[in-house]
Amino acid sequence: MSLLWTSEELTSAIGGRPIGNLPAGVTGLSIDSRSIGPRSTEGGEAFFAIKGDRVDGHDFASMAVANGAALIVVAEGKLPALGKLTVPMIVVDDVLAALGRLALASRERSRARIVAVTGSVGKTTTKEMLRQALEPSGKVHAAVASFNNHWGVPLTLARMPADADFGVFEIGMNHPDEIRPLVKMVRPHVAIITTIAAAHLGHFRNLEEIAAAKAEIFEGLEPGGSAILNRDNKQFGFLEKQAQAAGVSHIYTFGQHAKADFRLADFDGNAESSIVWAVLNGDTSEIHIGAPGRHIAENAMAALGACFLLGADMGGAMRALAGLKPVKGRGERHRLGIGEGHLTLIDESYNANPASMRAAIALLASATPELTGRRIAVLGDMLEMGEFSAKVHEELASPLLSAGIEHVWLAGKEMAALKDSLPGNVEVTYFEKTADLSEYVVRSVIPGDVVMVKSSLGLGFGKIVAALLDNYPAFSDTERQS
Repeated sequence: MSLLWTSEELTSAIGGRPIGNLPAGVTGLSIDSRSIGPRSTEGGEAFFAIKGDRVDGHDFASMAVANGAALIVVAEGKLPALGKLTVPMIVVDDVLAALGRLALASRERSRARIVAVTGSVGKTTTKEMLRQALEPSGKVHAAVASFNNHWGVPLTLARMPADADFGVFEIGMNHPDEIRPLVKMVRPHVAIITTIAAAHLGHFRNLEEIAAAKAEIFEGLEPGGSAILNRDNKQFGFLEKQAQAAGVSHIYTFGQHAKADFRLADFDGNAESSIVWAVLNGDTSEIHIGAPGRHIAENAMAALGACFLLGADMGGAMRALAGLKPVKGRGERHRLGIGEGHLTLIDESYNANPASMRAAIALLASATPELTGRRIAVLGDMLEMGEFSAKVHEELASPLLSAGIEHVWLAGKEMAALKDSLPGNVEVTYFEKTADLSEYVVRSVIPGDVVMVKSSLGLGFGKIVAALLDNYPAFSDTERQS
């Protein structure tokens, strides 16, 4: 493993003061003491002791060292409390600010072609599609998980190897003025806005304000860079004007609209995957996507459009999407043994807003239960909806009924509005607390069921997924037949 940064480069970039005998360099960067791997002959990782909203990384510096950190980056004001540690250190004024300086140095040294993705829904999946589609064309560096905030973006940028051919970044927000400083670090050649929907609506007055916040991504585009916008979204016209006002001269579109530059001409999906017919740069291609859902197929058009604009191998990019798998918490599927059969678990537990709820409900509707199994929507609150909360929860009744979902299991105070909106022919089970719903789900599923679990992250519905995985083993057709 080659060095990511020499200690000399690292110290200079972050403007730090070295203490102790620094190693030749570091092979990686971490802000989580638990994730640091053991040191090797090539070196080890640098631990940045960032002070967050809930925890201070300086409190975990000794654990980082015990786990193998080659050096630690700490704040001057915290140094007295770390006196017993003998590990090499680089002392800075502010650790998060130092990480930001390292991110800027990383971008400055890189010759990679960069794409940045934002949007109300689909950022992480689109980022993963880009990672996969670009790999046949060169060395790709992309964010892990959803590292899309004020520490995740600079950490991802600072981790980018100097010899990367492509960089893929996800940029999120829940307030105005959050994307602007991050995209100016990343300086993408291509910027994608997947869609505008009612996410974080409690922090905005309307969808146009959300669109304006997402449009901040245009301000960091490299000169001559390109924007890719959703031609089917109602905010398209507004975003196009925002891009033009920011000086973006290359504006492309994706979607099902007849005028889209990267067009989804037709779609044939099943519970596990999709086949799409895409018109890209005037050529029609049949593309296999290894994950289900029309929403996935639509965002694949944006990802392939970015590949085209970045000069990637398009044949390789299209073939690579056949190997796409749903991201954990965003449509990942599990077949679990129960009784003499199995159930299907669709894990959508990472987050939720009205648009992603509708997409997940459509995904559930496309799945086929077996035997006497049922389609079951296990839903929790959509947070940050503000004064619109009751209305957006009530409005979930329509897509559930249209999809023919007859079993709806709910938790959360806001979901009471949906409970009261569903008719008597739908079997509704409601709990205020996630833990109570989790116990009910585990004891109530039967062979053949298809269970889709979705809520905002703050509801902790990942615990329901974990409880199902703990109580029911992974199903193997081979083992059942033996």
